[in-house]
Amino acid sequence: MKESKTPNLAKKDSELMPAPVLPAEDGLQYRRVELVLFLMLVASYLYFLPRWADWSQDSRLDLTLAIVDQHTLSIDDYFENTGDYAVFNGRHYLDKAPGPSLLAVPIYAGMKPILRLHPMQDLLHRLASQPAFESTLREGGTGLLETKVYRAVVLYALTAVLVAFPSALLGVLLFRVMGMFEISLGWRAAIVLLYGLATNAFPYAGAFYSHQLSAFLLFASFYLCFKPRPHDRSMWRRNLFIGLMIGLALISEYPTALIGGALAVLCVLRSRSRRELTGLVAGGLVPGVILAAYDWAIFGTILPVGYEYSALYQDLHSIGLISLTYPHPEAMWGITFGSYRGLFYVSPVLLLALWGYLSWARSGFGKSIFAVSVFSCLSFFFFNSSSAMWQGGYAVGPRYLVPMLPFMTLALAYLVRAHGAKRPFQWLVAGLGGVSMAVVWIESISGQGFPDWTPSPLWNYSLPHLLSGNIARNLGMVLKLQGWNSLIPLFALLLVGGLILSSLVRPIRGVVSLTTGKSASPIGAPE
Repeated sequence: MKESKTPNLAKKDSELMPAPVLPAEDGLQYRRVELVLFLMLVASYLYFLPRWADWSQDSRLDLTLAIVDQHTLSIDDYFENTGDYAVFNGRHYLDKAPGPSLLAVPIYAGMKPILRLHPMQDLLHRLASQPAFESTLREGGTGLLETKVYRAVVLYALTAVLVAFPSALLGVLLFRVMGMFEISLGWRAAIVLLYGLATNAFPYAGAFYSHQLSAFLLFASFYLCFKPRPHDRSMWRRNLFIGLMIGLALISEYPTALIGGALAVLCVLRSRSRRELTGLVAGGLVPGVILAAYDWAIFGTILPVGYEYSALYQDLHSIGLISLTYPHPEAMWGITFGSYRGLFYVSPVLLLALWGYLSWARSGFGKSIFAVSVFSCLSFFFFNSSSAMWQGGYAVGPRYLVPMLPFMTLALAYLVRAHGAKRPFQWLVAGLGGVSMAVVWIESISGQGFPDWTPSPLWNYSLPHLLSGNIARNLGMVLKLQGWNSLIPLFALLLVGGLILSSLVRPIRGVVSLTTGKSASPIGAPE
């Protein structure tokens, strides 16, 4: 039986949404650059331990522990460590999207027997008596109980597998996607480091939140959409994987339905047969069925209603549709330029992305990429500014905008395509990038928790902690280094990585232009 073709889909893709394709970059130099970028990012993300007494992380971990240790979806025995829980029929449940907690179940189930081994128990005991860690504890607290250390080790392992490693891989995918913009290796590597270390993607790449996991899943789907087409049978499997990742992003962070919907439309427009579309639908159904079963087992409905039963903030959840009304001027300013949670206040280098969008819109280059990038940013901006809870609680910058950041970074890549060879532009990027990295790191590594409700947290919360030597718990403290000294190993690693990277990104002669097919020097490469 012959496969039913739908030529109109391919016609729409070619006529309405023309786009470059990912270049074939299989050379050893490219792979070495990607490896160094990955290692620099993952070292930075894993160096700082996930925050203790963090409601968002604790509530997600509670569900994972409850499923593996007690075989229940209820967190009755754990909820007292968090305020992010729902109460239904007298029992306590996670009120957030359950994706990260469910993905963590097989990981924790596999590591649990190892943690119970006698050598591991001895290691936990030694960690519990580590003086460098003790210096970070709150006075009058319960101290470093071994149960706390056990939870901290589990949380760190889950964060590494589900957040830090995917976030570093996202940097590699961003590096590859920027190959479509025909900019030099040096610029591509620089933009990856700006995204990964100088935006508020950095703090959430090392925390058991859903934002960076969702960002990876969405951007990986985007990346697969533009890979050169294999044979048709492989396209079904690719679409299946795209649908699966979009669905996992959705059950991990509900607002990602906005970006996920745009990616699904893009995938449909680039599909050439109904069979390919069935792969997309089948992949998306798997997480959807899991979420529906989860909610049915708890709330008796297939709809995600956890927030309707949240124990706290019901006054805010009851506004509009679960806190959503319409964009408010205060929130629009607050998540962009405000000193409290402003994206451009924390990362002024992203202001260049706004310039990039203006230039990009006039160029006609990569219309499908442009459309997805713009929609991702605008939809998340208006969504966040429509929420009565736009501040995001304890946070570095506007944490709800984190999933859109890799798509926003593409506008910076286009700006480099147009102006990367100009020396004043290079100095502008360096200056704004340096300020962005300083602000992001100060807010991320100062104190034992992310900035609280304090106005202007950079000046009133983070800097005072930093200047007093109150540095977030990190792997340097395992080496018995305290305060500022605990950062020395990380900075040494980044310095070595930077030197290796700079030696690898020299311009490659004879790069083939994607638009003309002729040999050309990389745009933006140093002379």
